[in-house]
Amino acid sequence: MNVTKSNYLALSGGVGGAKLALGLSQLLQQRLAIVTNTGDDFLHLGLKICPDLDTVMYTLAGISNPKLGWGLENESWNCMSGLKRYQQATWFQLGDQDLATHIVRTDLLNQGLSLSEVTAQLCANLNIQSRIIPMSDDPVATQVKLSDGSYLAFQNYFVEQQCQPQVCGFKFDGINQANVSPAFHACLDQPQLSAIIICPSNPFVSVDPILSLAGVSQSLRDHPAPVIAVSPIVGGMAIKGPTAKMMAELNMPQSALAIAQHYGDLLDGFIIDQQDKALQEDIEALGIEVLTTNTLMKDLNDKIDLAKTCLDFAKRWSY
Repeated sequence: MNVTKSNYLALSGGVGGAKLALGLSQLLQQRLAIVTNTGDDFLHLGLKICPDLDTVMYTLAGISNPKLGWGLENESWNCMSGLKRYQQATWFQLGDQDLATHIVRTDLLNQGLSLSEVTAQLCANLNIQSRIIPMSDDPVATQVKLSDGSYLAFQNYFVEQQCQPQVCGFKFDGINQANVSPAFHACLDQPQLSAIIICPSNPFVSVDPILSLAGVSQSLRDHPAPVIAVSPIVGGMAIKGPTAKMMAELNMPQSALAIAQHYGDLLDGFIIDQQDKALQEDIEALGIEVLTTNTLMKDLNDKIDLAKTCLDFAKRWSY
């Protein structure tokens, strides 16, 4: 697929971001490029696991587990049962079909292909029309800083310990050496972009790794296309994941306003849920234009409706 056809760019983490990415993909197809966080990636059982990439990929392919939002539908777990028999770690559950993805990815990487090339091949096999792009082909590892000053690898925090430890910060190992992936770089250099949309993903561990790559935040600020984010906080709560818990532990108000303050002057527009309409004036005082709508995505129609709202909102900055 030719990246120059992608005149809308979305930045996404996993489950929450994938919902809006699906809605955008339904409307835009090949006109959409989705840059996905790879700070969650890790090696497990000798395999390269890319949780956010795979969640977006499975969601757009229409094969994700609709109840969990991650993994594959109609999954079986025979390999995990076998690993348990051998007293191997099974805290990170990998279904049998899901394992096929990780085996193929690891094999292709070992043959010398880049993560971008492997992702493009997997997406082609799944007949995904929009372009899914890893933020970098170089390894970046999100580390969660705990209250005792130690660090815990993200998947150990998120999955093995179920987000229970108290958080007081984050770091992204390898971020200073990591390069923006070629296709992501091409998108940022493309003046014809109509909009850059930050999906409702965790700002600290899903979006910040992308923004922390050298030059990315400044490129977004400098780009003529509007940068629009959708709040992952609705009525003081995170729809999915530990965002609100993290905000509380970081002594931040658990609100859409705090999310807008976190992104700051990166944003031209911010979409909040109608439950948070009372915050609109305070957010606009930051110099960010606000649109209030329903942001809860319970089914495909909701995802498409919110995507349409994002695209219509972007037209206010037509150039």
